[in-house]
This record gives sequence, structure tokens and C-alpha cells, in this order.
Amino acid sequence: MTVIKINALTVPAETGDEIVARFEPAIGRLPDLEGFVRFQLLKPTDGSDRWFVLTEWESEDAYENWKSSRAFSRSHAGSGDRPAPVATASELLEFVPALSIGD
Repeated sequence: MTVIKINALTVPAETGDEIVARFEPAIGRLPDLEGFVRFQLLKPTDGSDRWFVLTEWESEDAYENWKSSRAFSRSHAGSGDRPAPVATASELLEFVPALSIGD
């Protein structure tokens, strides 16, 4: 059964374009990860500041392997030359499918 991770981000309206630009490089890297199924960056349509990053994995092990990888560490480590974060808050939400139609 797949595992779905949703990172809920608080993104001020004036930085919406910036968060899209920062996630675009991931589009080319994520499909190469073992156990990776899907990625989506979801933006609000109601003018709110709550964005969502959805990733789907073949298993919890696949997700944990990615989280413990050097690639994850490099992309999430802080450094002096990295721009300031776009999101002002983040919360990880975790799900497994209860019912699925399609695909």
C-alpha cells in the first residue's frame, strides 16, 4: 500500500511565485528516486496562505530511505549561501489510501 506525505506550508501571498521556482528543480530529480510515485505542489485557490506539497511513496521504507539519503540532506540542510525560507510554517501530514478510484 502506498504512503502519502503532505507537507502543509504557510506561504505569504507575495512569495507564491518564489516557492514555485524553488520546487521546480525537484521535478527532474524525484522520479529517479527508488519507491517514489508522485509529487505535487498545490496552491490555494481561495487566496489563503496554506500550500501543500504532496508526495506519494510505494512504502514507508521508501520514504524513510529518501529522508535518510544524502540527496535529502543536501536539499534540506541550511547553509550561509541559501536564500531565506519562503514558508513561515510547516506541518507534516501523513496518510494511507482508504479508498482509491482511477489511475
